[in-house]
Amino acid sequence: MKRRTILTGAIAALGLATGAALADGHAKTKVGFVYVGPVGDGGWTYEHDQGRLAVEAEFHDKVETIYQESVPEGSDAERVITQMALSGADIIFTTSFGYMDPTNAVAAKFPNVKFEHATGYKRNTPNVSTYSARFYEGRAVQGHIAGKMTKTNKIGYIASFPIPEVIRGINAAYIHAKKVNPDVEFSVVWAYTWFDPAKEADAATALIEQGADVILQHTDSTAPLAAAEKAGGVIGFGQASDMAEYSPSPRVSSIIDNWAPYYIARVKAVMDGTWESVDTWDGIAPGMVKIGEITDAVPADVKAEALAMRDQMAAGTYHPFTGPLKKQDGSDWLADGEVADDGTLAGMNFYVEGLTGDIPN
Repeated sequence: MKRRTILTGAIAALGLATGAALADGHAKTKVGFVYVGPVGDGGWTYEHDQGRLAVEAEFHDKVETIYQESVPEGSDAERVITQMALSGADIIFTTSFGYMDPTNAVAAKFPNVKFEHATGYKRNTPNVSTYSARFYEGRAVQGHIAGKMTKTNKIGYIASFPIPEVIRGINAAYIHAKKVNPDVEFSVVWAYTWFDPAKEADAATALIEQGADVILQHTDSTAPLAAAEKAGGVIGFGQASDMAEYSPSPRVSSIIDNWAPYYIARVKAVMDGTWESVDTWDGIAPGMVKIGEITDAVPADVKAEALAMRDQMAAGTYHPFTGPLKKQDGSDWLADGEVADDGTLAGMNFYVEGLTGDIPN
């Protein structure tokens, strides 16, 4: 039988290490996960935990998985990651942007442990890898649907933190909404949280009261969809997970983060001794990003267009950031037919032309 444990402190962690040694003499590969939200958030953390469960299902008694949920970004994260390393973890996945510096700090102290950091860009030691998904591909699809379906021409966007990943998503959604609806306007609310249902609900309600009849989100709970359902006549999208309990409306589609294949492959690499420090950034084509069911609340022609865009991105024949595009200040960015390079996208710190408001520091 698999052993699944949750770390709750240094003593518990060390105790688990002792128990594992007595039970199997370290025969199992021990895999740790650090989560920024609760496993029941219905979004980001839920999907990472589905990946953890997929690792258990794939390797059965060859692995032991441990996790800690709702870990704040900062010093708490460094403490939890350290505890996992002390507990005998062979590989640790740290699943939020704000864990980047703590991950690298702990990795320097535990050179024999493998560390994988989600959505970051630093790997200061050879035992650190980074991985992320091209979420902006999914947001392009959402933007297309949003631009076609809005009746007020006002779209609200609940943003988490002003980091490149989030800015890319806003830009991708706006570009594709504007492409099919020149009258569309975006209002962005910065929530400064990944998971806070009350704050997310307040943000969605405020945007709806301002006339938005489409709500997009880069926060992790289902609260914005609940607010849209309460308001009536407002649509939204599942974030990171399908959130299908709100379909066919207000949730008309979703971006699904599919981490399971990556987690399985990286754990297997530890097991067979082939693990190497790499940067991974995959999207729709490899299946790390999926477009959830587009419901019948979406007109058939709009659904067909959205699926065609998805398929073009999967085939590599369309890129969401293809010129001509200008920056918010009117300066040229991409010429006609030019595609944005990954370096610019990875460090994106500007809005495209047409978006209003400033990006906070």
